[in-house]
Amino acid sequence: MSAHASDGTMNLKLIVWRQKGPNEPGKFETYEARNITPHHSFLEMMDVVNEDLIKEGKEPIVFDHDCREGICGMCSAVVNGVPHGGFKRTTLCQLHMRKFKDGDAIYIEPWRSRAFPIVKDLMVDRGALDKLIQAAGYISAHTGGVPDGNATPIGKRTADYAMDAAECIGCGACVAACPNGAAMLFAGAKISQYAELPQGQVEAPERVAAMINAMAENGFGNCTNHYECQAACPKGIDVKFIARMNREFVKALAQDKVGALAQSGK
Repeated sequence: MSAHASDGTMNLKLIVWRQKGPNEPGKFETYEARNITPHHSFLEMMDVVNEDLIKEGKEPIVFDHDCREGICGMCSAVVNGVPHGGFKRTTLCQLHMRKFKDGDAIYIEPWRSRAFPIVKDLMVDRGALDKLIQAAGYISAHTGGVPDGNATPIGKRTADYAMDAAECIGCGACVAACPNGAAMLFAGAKISQYAELPQGQVEAPERVAAMINAMAENGFGNCTNHYECQAACPKGIDVKFIARMNREFVKALAQDKVGALAQSGK
């Protein structure tokens, strides 16, 4: 089969998960994506399909998106069994249709995780990640004047390490890819970002203890070293940050911060 039709466009078969609500049964339905150019992004292709559905008086496919620039992390969908489509360091909005051929069948479904209940069709509630941030993904600071940027010198190795961790956009692909539905890569990146910087040292034990407890409370599983999270991450977050979080957790245990946090009810 040729890569493209004679006019350069493609016709594709989409097998899409449709579900009216979180408590409704869902099923796959088949649609035609017609006259798709190689220059369309995956989400633009979905827009074209939805426009055709609306013209036919049918309900469009619900999917999540915002910036469409690979920054916000909202374009959460599994394409042909892989979060974001499986191309290295590529979010779904950055995936272009030149990666597919005329006549291809494409399976599209939402994140599959207990912690991410389906809202409708391809949209899931990723609020559990927000709860992890609320529990521990911050540092405490006095309000008032903004401190001078050079007041606390940071070495390049430290700055690079922290920035590598901070590159996480919180899309949840790591959770969707993990057989256990674990958020360890997300949490590890957030913990490592602050643990490496002097500003994060004061609350480091309480932070990792709170993050670990929040993961358990919000339905995430545990890491068993499948490394699927790193493979699916569109920003290439390294599993070394999970190891760093584990080391920080051991230090928190040594300081008895984990038990104290649990007894306080936080």
